Amino acid sequence: MNRRTLINAVAALGFAGALAACAPMTEDDVVDIASSNDDFSTLVAALSAADLVETLQGPGPFTVFAPTNDAFAALPEGTVESLLLPENRDQLVAILTYHVVPGAGTAETFLGERASYGTVNGAAVHVDGTGGGVTVENATVVTADIMASNGVIHVIDTVLLP
Repeated sequence: MNRRTLINAVAALGFAGALAACAPMTEDDVVDIASSNDDFSTLVAALSAADLVETLQGPGPFTVFAPTNDAFAALPEGTVESLLLPENRDQLVAILTYHVVPGAGTAETFLGERASYGTVNGAAVHVDGTGGGVTVENATVVTADIMASNGVIHVIDTVLLP
């Protein structure tokens, strides 16, 4: 093996290693991850009622600001039950797609910045990473960077309303 071939082989391995470091460490998509965590059972039920499961199992990438069951429970009494009714599907879709930003934004993307990001809903969410943590509108990111095969999940403590 000549020197040039050896250098090219080492460079290629280094480049492949860098790509592997950027790749998700799981084959589970955002829906698989949410479905496997009891804290997201309300979100998963809402995604199913809104017929968005298949969409969020797609290639993405997506940044999902995922409210917990407690976040849904903090809504006024009867709100979740009402949203899950078939006649309120459009409103449910609008709310859920307001939690999804195209692209894979990690906490590093947001820290130290204040910015608006367009959501799948069409409206923008305001993200503030300047206060030592990250907030999205009036929600706090309580767990960041849950990596999925098709994006990133950030757990939030409040349901975002467009």
